Amino acid sequence: MHRWIVLAVASLHVLLAAPSRAEAADIILVSPGAVSSSLAELLPRFEQASGHKVGVAYAPALALADRIRNGEAADVAILGEPAADDLQRIGRLVPGSKAVIATVGVGVFVRRDAAKPDIATADAFLRSLASAKAIAYSDPVLGGTAANHVARLMESLDPTGAIKAKTKLTPPSRPLADFVVGGGADFGLTQITEILADPRLALVGPLPGPMQYYTQYAAGLVAGSTRQDIGRALIAFLASPAAAAVMQTKGFEPR
Repeated sequence: MHRWIVLAVASLHVLLAAPSRAEAADIILVSPGAVSSSLAELLPRFEQASGHKVGVAYAPALALADRIRNGEAADVAILGEPAADDLQRIGRLVPGSKAVIATVGVGVFVRRDAAKPDIATADAFLRSLASAKAIAYSDPVLGGTAANHVARLMESLDPTGAIKAKTKLTPPSRPLADFVVGGGADFGLTQITEILADPRLALVGPLPGPMQYYTQYAAGLVAGSTRQDIGRALIAFLASPAAAAVMQTKGFEPR
């Protein structure tokens, strides 16, 4: 076990094993899919150390923010930082509970055995867009931060409508990967963590610098949660150096 994980687990035991500790409980975490590969490794460690169980519901980040804004019940929410700030401001997240846990950029991907387009520079990326028969990304209407950025980027690069004509929109995460793997597009665009989590895909690379967009994810306590002590412990764990080390292996940037 990684040294930082050992320290984090020990810290959780100290935090949660006090005589006044509540009985083991279930809490609900809502999160974007981009964090799923990290949570799959981290949450079992938290559960083992704390004795509590964490149920996770995944959805696109912007859609999650709307759901929390409209009163959906949960204990902890992982959201893009601007949305988390807004939800704290209106009282849907507990003030002062927000902690930035991860940063991730947008990448280009292909099926693992497919030829990789040249995206080394902005000009090279434009040439690859021009030569592609089809490109794919998640439908921005469904609320993904990466999808909304890619949609805005493509619109800015497409004065003639040629890119729009070859663009294929899919539901997020697995359906997008399935579409590209099935040959529906020359390449796809999504957050780098989602690309690295699927062994069928090959990461071509991050979007060129001027076109890149980084999402900072923050975790916060949802107002109305009856398990705020457990939620705070989970947030502290996700914001720890131990968690950051795991997240970097999944494609997140150093904080």
